[in-house]
Amino acid sequence: MKGNLPDNIATIAASPTTLLTLGGVILLVVALLRMKQVTFNARLMSHIGLALALAAILHAFKLYHMPQGGSVTLGSMIPILLMAFFYGPEVGYLTGFLFGLINLIQDPFILHPVQVLFDYPLPFMALGLAGYFKGRYLAGTAVGIIGRFIFHYISGIVFFASYAPPTVSPYLYSFLFNASYLSMECIICVIIIRMLPIERIEMTIRRQSLVSDHVKDTKV
Repeated sequence: MKGNLPDNIATIAASPTTLLTLGGVILLVVALLRMKQVTFNARLMSHIGLALALAAILHAFKLYHMPQGGSVTLGSMIPILLMAFFYGPEVGYLTGFLFGLINLIQDPFILHPVQVLFDYPLPFMALGLAGYFKGRYLAGTAVGIIGRFIFHYISGIVFFASYAPPTVSPYLYSFLFNASYLSMECIICVIIIRMLPIERIEMTIRRQSLVSDHVKDTKV
């Protein structure tokens, strides 16, 4: 597998995949910079912790596990998407990044350090893109999952090309492999998002935030 790595990298050097890879690195840098704008408090940190715990629990209930990594779960991306909807993309990036590290511990499949980056922290960080679609929850869910798919797709081309059958292009193989389980994950997430009273939950969070701020101001 690793012996094929230089040939695979040379193959994509002049391809659109190179631009996508660069875009992923830029997204990571921009996201890390934007995270500095987040004002952390006890309530936000507790909500991030709760979202990570729920995502880890849901991820443990796998409906199907792919042989080279990737699985269909009971909506493990939902808590990350909700954090992005409620608190904005920056908090979604952070929650996704942290869950990517947890997922690496839960379900590791390691071939190369760069592969780890493109299969764990970056894909789940991309779910934070849903935060740009506040109020348009289904569109945000789709965009966030497509963002995750792009990183897995790049990883599949570069690091898993040797798994493709001799007559199948690595580009097609990576697309079919990752789409096969992420499409099911997307359907599950869309169904759950449709069923959840997201607006009511968000209003409750805002009300609690206002009460908390009012109490602080009163004490001051």
